Amino acid sequence: MKIGLALSGGGVRGVAHAGVIKALQEHSINVNQISGTSAGALVGALYAKGIGMEEIFHFFEKSNLFDPKIFAFGQAGFINSSVFIDHLASYIPENSFDSLEIPLTVTATDLNAGKLRIFKEGELYLPILASAAFPGIFTPVEIEGNTYVDGGVLNNFPIDLLDDCDLKIGSYVNKVDLTKQKLKHSYDVAGRAYTINQYQQDKIKFSQCDLLIEPDLFNYGLFSFKAMKDIFEIGYKSASQDLKNTTIFD
Repeated sequence: MKIGLALSGGGVRGVAHAGVIKALQEHSINVNQISGTSAGALVGALYAKGIGMEEIFHFFEKSNLFDPKIFAFGQAGFINSSVFIDHLASYIPENSFDSLEIPLTVTATDLNAGKLRIFKEGELYLPILASAAFPGIFTPVEIEGNTYVDGGVLNNFPIDLLDDCDLKIGSYVNKVDLTKQKLKHSYDVAGRAYTINQYQQDKIKFSQCDLLIEPDLFNYGLFSFKAMKDIFEIGYKSASQDLKNTTIFD
């Protein structure tokens, strides 16, 4: 039985994917294909290489985001995406999709063509960085003369990119709390509107999942770096509970 795993974008909330995968491994569920966007592309690449979940957590912990040394002055983003090539290479030494143990597909948004591009072969580092280049925060990534940003702009939950799978598992870290919330500031309103719009686009695909794991991460934002350990544990506990309740692997 071939099992596919789709990992959504979600900023630091993507660390929950590592917790989800830890639970899958404890239930002896072997994944045969992975698709990922943004943070999901990063976690997916590390997992596909055979890196352990605790090490994946440390990958994010050691990334030193928002260190002034990596600020991108005078460029189209606050943080220079290219500085993460060395960090990624320290975990995945070979710059090739072929070096991965599990087939991986990632998405990025081509700003020149105005369309989604799917990467699954060839060089690995730049497509991964492009997929995670959140617009306005990370600088765009140049690949073969075209400019790319976060794949989540056009496909934040790439469950549709899994093919030839008997079962599809989705790990989605952008679940929206639809209870009444106080919106005190303009950025609260803007952030809430963006989140609702994203969720409405993504949930159309939920029916493609044989198992959908949606950790409750309402209290954490895209850049809640200080809460990474909590986010990891929430992903793990949510997946453990869902796997306990499902019969699809029986």
